[in-house]
Amino acid sequence: MNQTNYGLIKKMNIKSDTLVVNQCDNTAKAAWHENNGALIQWHSFAEKGIGLSRNNALMRAEGDILLFADDDVRYRDGYKEMILSEFERYPKADVIVFNVTSTNSARPEYQIYRPHRVHFFNCLRYGAFRIAVRRTSVQKKRIYFSTLFGGGCLYGSGEDSLFLVDCIRNGLCVYASPCEIGNVNHKESTWFKGYSEKYFYDKGALFACISSFFSMPLCLQFCLRHRDICATLTIKEALNNMLRGAKEYRRHV
Repeated sequence: MNQTNYGLIKKMNIKSDTLVVNQCDNTAKAAWHENNGALIQWHSFAEKGIGLSRNNALMRAEGDILLFADDDVRYRDGYKEMILSEFERYPKADVIVFNVTSTNSARPEYQIYRPHRVHFFNCLRYGAFRIAVRRTSVQKKRIYFSTLFGGGCLYGSGEDSLFLVDCIRNGLCVYASPCEIGNVNHKESTWFKGYSEKYFYDKGALFACISSFFSMPLCLQFCLRHRDICATLTIKEALNNMLRGAKEYRRHV
């Protein structure tokens, strides 16, 4: 958001063809080749919302394998070859999630220790910046990101989880790879303002969106599994806010 120059390419150590969506106050387009041959397409749009941003990129992408990104990620040298190698290793994979480590101990990233299939019960732990897809697989199933969930949207997060849920519901094959492709600093966030009432309210709405029938057990298991983050609220208060969010979401859909 609000990038005023093209320094992001070097900051993120990008060395592959890239489509950047910069949400700001104007609309513009630029394209150039880096010294390493990578084609950079830079689109500026006067709009907000992470789902809208990712969808704009997805609709304009032309590559066979697409990796979603956030601007606070820095990629390891050789990340492109690493990702392509994993898709060659798992030719049936439509989607692969990779390891990206967090440099912020207060907001760690879940780490993958062995390759495995991703299913409904273990797909809610990955941010979009860890997800790579076969473009034709998701486009044939008309899978895009929610514009209701995520930074700049009504509900603060969850567009990545909904994307993976939609992939699995549509029969796509999702794998998890222990390959580490970079790190993320998680220092600033457009949506995360601490584990507040709003945080748990939004989580409840997310679980209701994923499954109206299972929203109650999903809320309960989240509170029990993450009881250590309920520092400002009791588990009961956190659960009540989640159930309120789930109820309000169901009421308006």
